[in-house]
Amino acid sequence: MPRKNGNSGMQNNRNTEELISNVGKEIGEADNITLRVLYEDSDIIVFTAPNEDELREIVLNMLREGPKTLKDMHSRLAGIASEDKIRRCLIRLMDDGIVTIDDEGKYRLLGIEGFDGGLEEESEKFNYF
Repeated sequence: MPRKNGNSGMQNNRNTEELISNVGKEIGEADNITLRVLYEDSDIIVFTAPNEDELREIVLNMLREGPKTLKDMHSRLAGIASEDKIRRCLIRLMDDGIVTIDDEGKYRLLGIEGFDGGLEEESEKFNYF
């Protein structure tokens, strides 16, 4: 139902700015990441999804906060990126040697303080010499 407030345009802009700010907080406020508004009315705001590079930065920023499961990341990025896109991003980061996954299924940045060296222990198991 349309609003009967004479300042509805101003109110919509304020709501949009607040929503964009909230989305920014959810994605970790990655530098240079802005989601372009495609459509907006009083009930809904439609954003563009992040491209692969933007999603990579978003995921890295989330992992800088601490280890996360795929489910944790997807719950924060629901409506912004699919679970498959997040998984593909994580696999690329693992292939690049930036991220690892622990026994609990949590993804971690390599070199982050608190990493328990799980990869070293794993490689020692297969040292046959």
